Amino acid sequence: MTPNETHRSLARTLLLLGRLALAAIFLLAAYAKLKPQAAVPWTAASIKTSLSLFAMQVDSYQLLPPQLVSPVAHLLPPFELFLGLWLLSGVFLPYSALVTTLLIAAFFATQVRTYRAGLEINCGCFGPGERLGPKTLLHDGAFLALALAVTIVAFVLARKRRAGSAPIGQVSTAQRAG
Repeated sequence: MTPNETHRSLARTLLLLGRLALAAIFLLAAYAKLKPQAAVPWTAASIKTSLSLFAMQVDSYQLLPPQLVSPVAHLLPPFELFLGLWLLSGVFLPYSALVTTLLIAAFFATQVRTYRAGLEINCGCFGPGERLGPKTLLHDGAFLALALAVTIVAFVLARKRRAGSAPIGQVSTAQRAG
């Protein structure tokens, strides 16, 4: 195996691990927001109650007008679930990674703004009970760095893959360079 192939194999392995870690983060976040808050069975009513509790956490950020709090709180966990499954699948990875990075960046910016404003609230990231503070900012900053790295590597590898698969009879840029 050439050094270039070794680097590409390592990049693919790290990309897989990063993608799986991000998928797990989003699946866990969605689960924590959707799960029943007490020892009650999973029902439409218990999920609705959980989402209503999450709406209170969304509202505590004092960012959205009151009429948008409930729709955002009810749409965000299913979108996180979708995004986690999309990352897990690996389908159109550069784009799922980009959406992930943008969403985490929005979350992180909101948290920084709220922390700087001095609001003492629950983060809401992984369900109730997690206080917004330096620890939350640190782990969400790390999530953002991971998402950014996964996005960059996914786009670079996708571009290299496209460059290396020129139609028959054409010389790819990878063949010209190598």
